[in-house]
Amino acid sequence: MAKRAFHSLLFLAALTLPASAALPEEHSHAIGPEIDFETSFARFEALPPAPEPAGIAVDLDTFEPPIEQPPAARSIGSGVASYYGRRFHGRRTASGERFDMHAMTAAHKTLPFGTLVEVTNPRNGRSVTVRINDRGPFTPGRTIDLSRAAATQIGLVQRGHGTVELALVEG
Repeated sequence: MAKRAFHSLLFLAALTLPASAALPEEHSHAIGPEIDFETSFARFEALPPAPEPAGIAVDLDTFEPPIEQPPAARSIGSGVASYYGRRFHGRRTASGERFDMHAMTAAHKTLPFGTLVEVTNPRNGRSVTVRINDRGPFTPGRTIDLSRAAATQIGLVQRGHGTVELALVEG
């Protein structure tokens, strides 16, 4: 109740103010005296120019970008590789994706899914990078099962299996 009475008193006081106490009709939002737009920037023209950066300028005419190196590979040993193809094409792998015998994939007993492995055939020096997406091989003495496409690229399809060198691809 006291709050309502206070507001009523304020309203009555505002009605009884003389006209000279009212705000002027022209209301300026500028702080200080009005300044011409061009002259407001005159103080910046008087500043000295910024110094040239020392030693970090690059001449783009003579600049040569760095040569990108292939990802480094860390050897994880050698073993016997075999391949699997048409019989398993389209079936689900242990990772849940469908096996594609034309993709560069492989099965390994322990490496995490998605790991990139460089597989090299030492007999001909050819290598391929495969992505682990399945578990296996389940034949004793075998280290890795390659997709048919990967085995073809390094020359293992004729023999069906062969000794290979394995390296983890970092990057």
